[in-house]
Amino acid sequence: MMSKHPVFIAGPCVIESQECLEQVAEEIGRINRTYGLHIYFKSSFDKANRTSIQSYRGPGIDRGLRMLNDIKEKYNLEILTDIHEAWQAAPVAEVADVLQIPAFLCRQTDLLVAAAKTGKIVNVKKAQFLSGKDMQYPFQKVKDSGNDQVWLTERGNCFGYNNLVVDFRNIPDMKSFADTVIMDCTHAVQRPSAANGTTGGNREYIPAMALAAKAFGADGFFFEVHPSPDRALSDGPNMLPLADLENVILSLL
Repeated sequence: MMSKHPVFIAGPCVIESQECLEQVAEEIGRINRTYGLHIYFKSSFDKANRTSIQSYRGPGIDRGLRMLNDIKEKYNLEILTDIHEAWQAAPVAEVADVLQIPAFLCRQTDLLVAAAKTGKIVNVKKAQFLSGKDMQYPFQKVKDSGNDQVWLTERGNCFGYNNLVVDFRNIPDMKSFADTVIMDCTHAVQRPSAANGTTGGNREYIPAMALAAKAFGADGFFFEVHPSPDRALSDGPNMLPLADLENVILSLL
């Protein structure tokens, strides 16, 4: 169900350093206090699906969860992070308030069931090769495992090679069976594997992507943000500069 304000999720793609986490968390906390919002803090302890084996993946589950827990306690923020394997669900649920299933893995039954059994909110990202209506099956896997707290997230579909396109009809299609549908406004502007072994992107389209999703009835908005996206270790070309986050959120309120 949609609350007074949309659901907002924001944070750096991957945990790079404690300093970066704190810089982003401080700004998210300020926005929360200023506008009475409840922004979930997102960052990944491991990016297991990087294009190249040479690409930075993150600090790993043990150190990463300690860092996320420090952010949670210091800034009073709820945490969203990805899991890639079923065994990760239980330890991650000790810190995270929302367990996110990556788009490529949204049909992995054991992963969905393990996430569901933690009792935490499960955010399932729609695969780039599925329609919105196809997401009723991952959704039902979580529900049938005893968890009614299921979010679905639109993030675009493959459009030939190295490109994505968003069919905004997917939002109302998913809302026909799910209470909460999120628009991932930053991964939707990716150019997968299009930058010599890394993912490219067009961050200039992020604000318009969010407004279009609002028009189609999205219940929430996902933004990966970074203080200096051009220096980010993952997903820099499609991340929103941290300084722009406040104005983009205001455009959606």
